Amino acid sequence: MEVTSRSFTHNSPIPARCAFCVPASEGHVTLGDNRSPHLAWSGAPAGTRSFAVICVDGDVPSRPDDVNQEGRTIPADLPRVDFYHWVLVDIPAGTTELAEGADSEGVTAKGKPAGPTPNGRRGINNYTDWFSGDADMGGNYGGYDGPCPPWNDTIVHHYVFRVVALDVDKLPLPADPFTAADALKAMEGHVLAQAEITGTYSLNPAVKA
Repeated sequence: MEVTSRSFTHNSPIPARCAFCVPASEGHVTLGDNRSPHLAWSGAPAGTRSFAVICVDGDVPSRPDDVNQEGRTIPADLPRVDFYHWVLVDIPAGTTELAEGADSEGVTAKGKPAGPTPNGRRGINNYTDWFSGDADMGGNYGGYDGPCPPWNDTIVHHYVFRVVALDVDKLPLPADPFTAADALKAMEGHVLAQAEITGTYSLNPAVKA
């Protein structure tokens, strides 16, 4: 299989219009257009009955102590963890691309609903956890929400967009909302093929994405 995008090329910066946060004219960051990027895929094997799209940033700080703190930076050698930005499953087998903006247009306070959409079934991403307890932003963040790495991080973040060909029409998942971990567990034993494309992003002006 092969995955391509008209929004960005492999190992190149994700455009600001596809980000949750962008640099601000005053202060550090502001909310972005948060458009889900265009993705297209080809070469799925015979027997493919559905697709899934997962996006993960594996460069997220494992401790929040220094995150977005004035006068401090996040060291490059800090251990990093996964943060899932997009969970979309049960994409019909006849679908071979998602247009830019197909699963997100703008930042939605308290999140977009999980569950069935015209393009597949949304799971919740990790902004659900990030905003937990926030009176203005807390809620279930379904589908795609783009990059917003700490503005004081000293490394570039890498966003891996994975398209998975599956041998089932619908994954055996719990009732909505489900998480990326739920989706990955449900895919076990059903993966026929998969392919990836990676984009980069940084909000630190001293770091080149």
